[in-house]
Amino acid sequence: MRDAIVIIPTYNEKENIQSIVKAVFALSEDVHILVVDDNSPDGTASLVLDLQSDFKNRLHLLSRKEKNGLGTAYIAGFKWSLEKGYQFIFEMDADFSHNPNDLLRLYDATNTPTTDIAVGSRYIKGVNVVNWPLTRILLSYGASLYVKLITGMRVHDPTAGFVCYKRKVLETINLDEIKFIGYAFQIEMKFKAFKKGFKITEIPIIFTDRIKGKSKMSSGIISEAIFGVISLKWNSLFNK
Repeated sequence: MRDAIVIIPTYNEKENIQSIVKAVFALSEDVHILVVDDNSPDGTASLVLDLQSDFKNRLHLLSRKEKNGLGTAYIAGFKWSLEKGYQFIFEMDADFSHNPNDLLRLYDATNTPTTDIAVGSRYIKGVNVVNWPLTRILLSYGASLYVKLITGMRVHDPTAGFVCYKRKVLETINLDEIKFIGYAFQIEMKFKAFKKGFKITEIPIIFTDRIKGKSKMSSGIISEAIFGVISLKWNSLFNK
């Protein structure tokens, strides 16, 4: 995976961060990692610093002063990665809900002329989610159908957070205009790319709920996603 960097946002992920870093680096000697940590009180950033001597010039840490949302963490990571010249920029969770081995499949898909964004999709081939309660599966799958209906975007898993972008996508989208910070951020990024004509390919994955640590899901994040989709579509009608 040449010229590739995996952005992993963290907040209180001390139980997972060292293991996920080692798992990603086991895939390829060329891939790099940027951990964007929001001043985790559990010492996540310190654990990353401890590992940097083992992975010199490959493991990077961007420390932020406070917890300010998933979207802003990724935007900071995108800007850092673009400045450093990476050509393939990934989003991935720290909690092993995304299988590190699937990074290779996303990279291979994106490293072709026919794909600008590869999405690790839970719903492109049925429902491939492990260890979620039925209510959460229904909420997530229903949200995906809702997004497709409102936006017209033909992406089966628009809230997916396991993504590989070609550099040109992030250079074309005005990152300073991205409004949402929760799961609606994932929808907004895909919708902006879709409106600009970039080619999105979904790669089927199996999503496994975290075993260690606590989920960051909240009612506010869900509300942002529901009402944010309407806002995205409405604004797009007047900004063609």
